[in-house]
Amino acid sequence: MRQVNFTLIFVISLALVLFGIENTEPVPINIVQGVTLQAPLCIELIAAMGLGAVFAWVFSVWVNLQRGMTVKQEVQHRDAQIESLKEDLERYQAELEQQQRLLPSATIE
Repeated sequence: MRQVNFTLIFVISLALVLFGIENTEPVPINIVQGVTLQAPLCIELIAAMGLGAVFAWVFSVWVNLQRGMTVKQEVQHRDAQIESLKEDLERYQAELEQQQRLLPSATIE
């Protein structure tokens, strides 16, 4: 999987660099009304991709945190259920031993 990720990142980076070499003309960026910034198109595209990658990473971290919290709650619930079942098992074994003591012993002749 690492090789696939590396190849994918390499191809995208190579395409971005080649596109940037061909598109060096300055273009205006309207930030708000009355505020305009001039920058080469390749810089704008790299910045937009970088911002998109940061947003994707933050979203990924958020989803993993939520998943981790859910798994932790499930594990705690299962641990409590296991303890309850162990207590039930011990109680049943004690009852079984007590019932076996009360049974008359059979003699074999």
